[in-house]
Amino acid sequence: MLGASSGVVAEPRRGPVVISEADPRKFMTALAAAVAGDGEVFLGSPAWGANERAQLKEHLSLNGPSAVPQVCSAISAPSAPSGLSASVSQSENRGQTPGGQQPATARSQISQPAASGWLMIPTGGTSGRLKFARHDEETLAAAVGGFSRHFGLAQVNAAGVLPLHHVSGLMAWLRCALTGGEYRPLDWKAVEGGDLPVLPAKPAGWTISLVPTQLERLLNCRAGSPHPASGASLGHEARRDAEIPPYNQTAVEWLRQFRIIFLGGGPAWPALLDRAAAAGLPLSLGYGMTETAAMVTALRPEEFLAGARNCGTALPHATVRIGADNTIIIGGDSLFRGYHPAWRDRGDFETQDHGLIDERNRLFVLGRRDAVIITGGEKVEPAELEAVLRGTGQFPDLVVLGLPDARWGQLLVVVYPGNAHPNFHEVIRATNHLADYKRPKRYIPLVGAWPATGQGKVNRAGLVERVAAQLKERR
Repeated sequence: MLGASSGVVAEPRRGPVVISEADPRKFMTALAAAVAGDGEVFLGSPAWGANERAQLKEHLSLNGPSAVPQVCSAISAPSAPSGLSASVSQSENRGQTPGGQQPATARSQISQPAASGWLMIPTGGTSGRLKFARHDEETLAAAVGGFSRHFGLAQVNAAGVLPLHHVSGLMAWLRCALTGGEYRPLDWKAVEGGDLPVLPAKPAGWTISLVPTQLERLLNCRAGSPHPASGASLGHEARRDAEIPPYNQTAVEWLRQFRIIFLGGGPAWPALLDRAAAAGLPLSLGYGMTETAAMVTALRPEEFLAGARNCGTALPHATVRIGADNTIIIGGDSLFRGYHPAWRDRGDFETQDHGLIDERNRLFVLGRRDAVIITGGEKVEPAELEAVLRGTGQFPDLVVLGLPDARWGQLLVVVYPGNAHPNFHEVIRATNHLADYKRPKRYIPLVGAWPATGQGKVNRAGLVERVAAQLKERR
């Protein structure tokens, strides 16, 4: 165990701890050491710029003038933070950790609310303003327990290619640590370049979490033997092999070794999902966020391969319902305690997403409430149009925006990297299947780096300003 040894209470610490570490093993050891104390722990990204670091400093200053941030030192090999281990057993009503012992730790011995909401996980959505969602051993353990029951995994083993300061990367590790499984951090750049390590056989198999762009890069034929579509059933709309681009057979064979491939971090486009299904990849689509300690709904791989294209049903620890204006509302024990420095009541959480739930209780996410574009009096979900355009394979990246316009209210435009050379015959062919008001009025190549949030997501508000400034310069 990491953190405090069994039966030992760590010395109280007055200042908050900041963990900003790119190396996964150093991160895991630092977090385990921080769990042994009684102060607040802030996770950060080594890639943050001056703006994000200044925002972090503001949060740290709210702890009082004596709150001097410090970084935990490594104390032993990475494993399960002991305070969290104590909680996962309670969340599963087993009374024991996977190792058979119930450790006593500083975290488990501190009464509420002092021991609550001590882990600050960064989030920011598309607003550009950094926020920290409060979590603790109870919320994280609830998420792990619900995950394990949903997928029938008493032990979780995972290969990790996502950064651990992101909730998706953090939870991939904690699922392993809290169930007695193995977590193997991998270098994504090496994997993308073709260094695909062989993983040892495990009775429970292996899992991996990817974002859509990572999966697309692995499927692209950069190396290995190009292979046509395998003809696997696509369920809802089977496609001819000739319509599905070939894929990197070497990468596909490597991906097939995983029991589950979790795909999240943003909407996946239909063409990518069709390629994955044709290759027989065991994908799991899901829905979750930092505020929920990752996924609260998930599609099982067998459902995906049978043709389902939704976010699945709610995990056992969570409830998902649709409120007014199709707003997704989440309940459950993994919900965050509030945005630092504030707290929230332990009630349901109203998200910023639109969705629908069908008669089989499967969630369909329609897009962001705050990203809806109203053009000519009609509502357009950017995610829907972005999925269609990504499916053409003509854009390395793109964002659909609404620019202020006297005639349309918001002018529907597509922004893409300035060094791209899309074939607009293919693009127009794809958009001709959409309603007139959903077809972009302009395609704008943007020169230079795109504005991003502290979490690496596109800052849509900042992007609107950049595009408007670029158009003004060219007049």
